[in-house]
Amino acid sequence: MNDGTIGGDDPARPGLRRSLGVVDGVAVAASSTAATTSIGIGLGVTAGVVGPHLPAIMLLAFLPVLSIAGAYSRLNRVEPNAGNGYVWVGRSLSPWLGFTVGWVNIVASVAFLAYTTAVTGSALLQLAGRAGLHRIGSLGLDPDSTAQTTALGVVVLAAVTVTAVTGVRTAARLQTWLLVFEYVVLLGFCGYGIVTGPRSFSLSWFDPFAIPSATALAQGLLLSVFCYWGFEAAFTVTEEVRDPRDASRAGLITLVTMLGLFLLGSVAFQRVLSEEELAGHGAQGLAYYGDRLAGEPLAALPLVALMFSAVASLQAGVIPTARGAFAMSRDRTLGPVWSRISDRYGTPAAGTLLIGVLATAVAVLALVIPRLADMIMATVNAVGIVVALSYALTALAAAVRFRSLLRTDRRQALRAVVLPALAAVALLGLGGYLGWSFYTSADHFELSADNGWFLLLMPLVMIVSGFVVAGWAKWVRKSPYFRTGAGTDADSPKLLTPSN
Repeated sequence: MNDGTIGGDDPARPGLRRSLGVVDGVAVAASSTAATTSIGIGLGVTAGVVGPHLPAIMLLAFLPVLSIAGAYSRLNRVEPNAGNGYVWVGRSLSPWLGFTVGWVNIVASVAFLAYTTAVTGSALLQLAGRAGLHRIGSLGLDPDSTAQTTALGVVVLAAVTVTAVTGVRTAARLQTWLLVFEYVVLLGFCGYGIVTGPRSFSLSWFDPFAIPSATALAQGLLLSVFCYWGFEAAFTVTEEVRDPRDASRAGLITLVTMLGLFLLGSVAFQRVLSEEELAGHGAQGLAYYGDRLAGEPLAALPLVALMFSAVASLQAGVIPTARGAFAMSRDRTLGPVWSRISDRYGTPAAGTLLIGVLATAVAVLALVIPRLADMIMATVNAVGIVVALSYALTALAAAVRFRSLLRTDRRQALRAVVLPALAAVALLGLGGYLGWSFYTSADHFELSADNGWFLLLMPLVMIVSGFVVAGWAKWVRKSPYFRTGAGTDADSPKLLTPSN
């Protein structure tokens, strides 16, 4: 029976369709970073750790991430590949480390999709409450219930997964319109909050030395890195842009835009809300902020923007994750299902659907944490550590690959070798320090978002499981990737010509 796909091991299979430009890449990357979601939820989580010093921690975290973005850009220039870090680290450092980068990006993205699924459901339930719908039969609607928010969010996840299957160009267009609405609302409410907020502005908000402790600094930095996470989604569609340089431009444009939005949001929130209010409202922080600034129906606009942001980031999360799995599958490090390309849509349709299914399964498993705010904290901490590991290894790969510049061009070496290496050391040190603080903060294990051993176990499972799957790929699948670390050439003739 012909299901419209070609098997992953067929040498005549079609490739990904080149149809994207810079604006499309920015739409995918900006949706993946989900500025509105990060501001509406991430700022409250981070404020609970670093207090009122949100602008300081956002600026501080931007420095290593900018260096890492430069490493991504330079590596993408010499070797554009949908697998990006998986290929670059495998070639420059070690196939085992390269596989680890690819694997943790996939599992972290699936965890992120599960978390965002619940956030989407929470936003919808909050909107329902504003519309006067507080019960369905005997069931009271609770936007902080993980069970209710997950059930509703899974429906949205299914819809956006199907949209992602039909083509990345279609998805990028949808995300562009969602982003326009989000940013108009975000800029309007944050600007108004900065001008009219009742709380006094303080330069101490920008002082990183005023952060309470080294542990708070480390955790705050990783939480902030998590907020920036997603700019590299522009590089996962590098085989679908008409010019690979457009992927680099889109990633850097997105990252700088995120810095501006995060600084604007952190200052605006602290002009309007107290530290306790900001840290205490979790997934409902943006809605609470809107209520403090305006009456209905205008107060509902930030909540609508949050919902759009969550929907866009769900779709943007599915797209790069499926592309990463596609790149790994064509190297036989993952099964052939991930590299099946739809004849009709020119996308990894089967893999995209499978990502949606896996994210749904993880979202259901997350029901062991009943409160949404606790689930968000646990997920963000775990993903922050593995994202730091992935970024650090990719930056080290750039430093190793371009090390000859140290002898020939010191100016270029600073950007391509020295700064990425320093960023990598900083992120590895932060991740290790935070992991140690989690370990020493508890003397027993329990399924709780404030249990250090539980918080440490989640990223360890993500990382260690990768070595198990890598062993299977090397010794059972006999993947050629483990001989050289080089991935399948993205510029092979299998790729389709530019198409509208």
